[in-house]
Amino acid sequence: MFLDSLMGFFSTDVAMDLGTANTLVFVKGRGIVLNEPSVVAVDKATGRVLAVGSEAKLMLGRTPDEINAVRPLKDGVIADFEITEDLLREFIHRVQKHKFLVRPRIIICVPSGITEVEKRAVIDSAVRAGAREVLLVPEPIAAAIGVGLPVDTPTGNMVVDIGGGTTEIAVIALNGIVTKTSIRVGGDEMDEAIANYAKKAYNMLIGEQTAERIKIEIGSAFPLPEEMDMEIKGRDLVRGIPRTLRVSSVEIREALQEPIGSIVNALRESLERTPPELAADIVDRGIFMTGGGALLRGIDLLLREVTNLNIRVAQDPLTCVVLGAGKILEQLEDFEKVILSGHKD
Repeated sequence: MFLDSLMGFFSTDVAMDLGTANTLVFVKGRGIVLNEPSVVAVDKATGRVLAVGSEAKLMLGRTPDEINAVRPLKDGVIADFEITEDLLREFIHRVQKHKFLVRPRIIICVPSGITEVEKRAVIDSAVRAGAREVLLVPEPIAAAIGVGLPVDTPTGNMVVDIGGGTTEIAVIALNGIVTKTSIRVGGDEMDEAIANYAKKAYNMLIGEQTAERIKIEIGSAFPLPEEMDMEIKGRDLVRGIPRTLRVSSVEIREALQEPIGSIVNALRESLERTPPELAADIVDRGIFMTGGGALLRGIDLLLREVTNLNIRVAQDPLTCVVLGAGKILEQLEDFEKVILSGHKD
């Protein structure tokens, strides 16, 4: 017991939003100290990690045979156990600085639809990467706390968190999730839809980084006051040579119809299952949007049109989940009820 409190005194306790696209780390007393892509570059022959984060992301789709740049998380959960461990170890090392012997307590945010096996994988990876204690928190609750919603009251709060791999929709009251819908559709599926559209409409192959750039620059979910266009580069599938073409925001909106349609349907389904008393609260308070997907132009307008409810996009949607996890870390006693499960060495 004494040793544990001593370790706690010296270690840097961290909260982590381990995302499919990006990982954000919050350190107790210091705030968000790290925001990096969840990408690892590995030497295939030796298994040695060559780069992690932004440096590794630049290598995606550009590596020679002997180097493998991978995203170890798929749909919000671990797809590659060993590489996730490398990713966590590197990020823990970066925030711990010189405290090599001291192991931190870590709070990790996970999708609300996570299975027991997936929970175990996250905990095992974090423990093997150097954590002394691992606590899991559902992403929608962390997002609601990050937005500043009173999750401990009987009043219903609805959160739509659109991440890279999953969209989490939850109604939260009294420190718990009353109804939840977790679908494995997010920013990655939107990028994929854009790449598929370029292939079908123009016989052109584009990489995932190009697709992501198109989504950010001209992607939208609702007609824009002024439509835009941009030049994209890729490989002609018929002639096999590089080429350039211009695409408009109207075409990209059409390409995004399927993933956005899935999110709209999930929200409808979630609202249908909400108890009437909480539904009345949602009419008064509106729906809060967080996650990188909330930055897609017009997605709030589309959801407002579909639901006829007030849709509010958080001030900084990308950091809501990690800020909420940070608050839980700093006030663990107050938020004990929101923790899913944990592991202590």
